[in-house]
Amino acid sequence: MFSALARPAGAALRRSFSTSAQNNAKVAVLGASGGIGQPLSLLLKNSPLVSRLTLYDIAHTPGVAADLSHIETRATVKGYLGPEQLPDCLKGCDVVVIPAGVPRKPGMTRDDLFNTNATIVATLTAACAQHCPEAMICIISNPVNSTIPITAEVFKKHGVYNPDKIFGVTTLDIVRANTFVAELKGLDPARVNVPVIGGHAGKTIIPVISQCTPKVDFPQDQLTTLTGRIQEAGTEVVKAKAGAGSATLSMAYAGARFVFSLLDAMNGKEGVVECSFVKSQETDCPYFSTPLLLGAFPLECGTRTEPISSPCWLQPGHFRVAARSG
Repeated sequence: MFSALARPAGAALRRSFSTSAQNNAKVAVLGASGGIGQPLSLLLKNSPLVSRLTLYDIAHTPGVAADLSHIETRATVKGYLGPEQLPDCLKGCDVVVIPAGVPRKPGMTRDDLFNTNATIVATLTAACAQHCPEAMICIISNPVNSTIPITAEVFKKHGVYNPDKIFGVTTLDIVRANTFVAELKGLDPARVNVPVIGGHAGKTIIPVISQCTPKVDFPQDQLTTLTGRIQEAGTEVVKAKAGAGSATLSMAYAGARFVFSLLDAMNGKEGVVECSFVKSQETDCPYFSTPLLLGAFPLECGTRTEPISSPCWLQPGHFRVAARSG
């Protein structure tokens, strides 16, 4: 089940790199040869939480896998090339991360990516529904506000839909908010946590700076500027790269952080909280990004409610289950 209780940002990522962790997660990266996929795969290979890493793309995957396989960490790595090898890539996976798709270019919005990336995501998630229906599905491919509903419909079509196992990775919004607030206040960004709710594009990105940990205050004009920068941070990177790509490295970091938090929770770690764009029963929007407490809880807790005005201000009306099968 999921709830939403704040905790210091970045803690899950640091714990995930602890050499004391003894876990055996099987993780697949679909789109592993791309600008996000390669650094994301490197971070996953470096984690003791991952025992098997399978990489899929339509080009260059054997080379990426060979390169990563030489790194002296415990995860075994295998590359899969082309649609005919996708089923083998997915079999037995606990978590599937999908960064596949075309990147943004100057002048493009995330929504401009829809026509191409929607088809890619629909194809890949259909394979997931067929070959690893119990896996946790983490969608990075933009526009996340659209690719998550597409993923849900694909799983419904195959009769294996579970909204508690489909996540839109919005972690980069939180990472950016933490960084920008820390810069302005002279704080350690690893100890700053700004909840970001709503969606993952433009004005739908809503940093709730009033609920930042530690508490910070800004004059209204600075708050407006800060909020705008968080909302348009992706465009800032696209412009800075001058046609050479989008936010690949920071997105890979954020994606890895989310996966590590998810694996921590799947392995019984308590109090693991991350924001994610998910099916929502707490808002008028069918999908909404909100802080979630990740983990397995008794089913009878499923009807517990907590007013949004309570001290636990982000407590949703219903919990969600994301228990590791088997």
